Amino acid sequence: MSESASSSTAEGSPTSEKHCEDLSPSKKIKLETTSASREVETKLEARLGGILCCAVCLDLPHSSVFQCSNGHLMCAGCFTHLLADARIRDETATCPNCRVEISRSLATRNLAVEKAVSELPADCQFCGQKYPRNSLERHETDFCEERVVWCQYHVLGCGWWGPQHEKSSHENQCQQPSHTGAQILPHLRRQNEANNEQKSIFKSIFSVLSLEKITFNDLQLKPYRTDEFIHKLFYETSRFTALNYQWVIKAHLNDNQRDPHLTNKRYLTYQVDDGFDNEVENLFIMFLWFINKLFYFSILFLMFLLVILLLFILLSF
Repeated sequence: MSESASSSTAEGSPTSEKHCEDLSPSKKIKLETTSASREVETKLEARLGGILCCAVCLDLPHSSVFQCSNGHLMCAGCFTHLLADARIRDETATCPNCRVEISRSLATRNLAVEKAVSELPADCQFCGQKYPRNSLERHETDFCEERVVWCQYHVLGCGWWGPQHEKSSHENQCQQPSHTGAQILPHLRRQNEANNEQKSIFKSIFSVLSLEKITFNDLQLKPYRTDEFIHKLFYETSRFTALNYQWVIKAHLNDNQRDPHLTNKRYLTYQVDDGFDNEVENLFIMFLWFINKLFYFSILFLMFLLVILLLFILLSF
C-alpha cells in the first residue's frame, strides 16, 4: 500500500514544467515579458554603470562629477587626488584617458551625469534591497528595519546594539532602567569626563578667538624643493606681520615618506617661523661673533697698554 501510494503521489505531483504547460497562453506571455523586462533592466543598469563610471576608480560617483575638455568623467575624490598628486610632483595635472590638462578652472561639472547616477539603483548595506541612489541614504538612516541602532538606555550604560526590528523587544526586557544609581554612576562619570574634555577644547578655542588683537591674513602656499640629493617638496608662504613680528608658514606634505605620490594618504605638517631667512640668521650670528672677538681683543690690548704704562712709571722712579 505504501509503495502504491508513494508512486501515485509521485505521479500526481505537478512539476514546474507541467505547471507552466497548464498555464494559459496569455499568462505565459506575461511571465516571459516580465522576465525579459527584468533582464533588460539589469543589462541597462550595468551598461549605464559602465558608461557613467569614473575614469580613474571605475566606480559610480557618489557626489560631484567633473569632466575634462574631451568629456571624460571623474568623481570628486579622484579629481582632487589627480590635482594633489600633480602638485606634489610639481607637474601639470592631466586627464588619465586623453592626457589633456585639467585644473579647477579647466574642468567642469557634469550635472546631467550627476542626476542620472542619482537615479540608478543601489543595494542597501543593511537589508540588501535596491533603492535609487538619491533616496538610499534616507532609507538606511530612517526606514530600513535592518539598520543598526543602539538601545535607548545607552546613556545609562546599556551596551546592546542591533537591527531596528529587534530594538523594541530588547527594550521591553532591558534591565538597565531597573539598576540603582550606584550601578549607573561609573558610566555617567565616564560620560562626564568625555564631555568635560570636549568643553575644554571649545573653551580654548573661544579664549583664542576672544583676544583683543586678532590678525587675519590671506596666505598662499607656494611649492619649493630642498637642495638635498633627494629633493623634497615643501610649501612656504610669503612674510606676513602678526603681533609686531614677521612670520613665515612652512608646510611639508608626507615628510616622513620618500615617495609621497605613491600613496593616497596625505599628512600635512605646518611650521611657523620668524621672518628671517637662514642666510640672514647666519650673517647675524657671524656679526655677533665678530663683535665678541673684537671686544675680547680690545680688552687684551687695553691691559697690554696698562702694563706698559705701569712699567714706564716704575722705571722712571
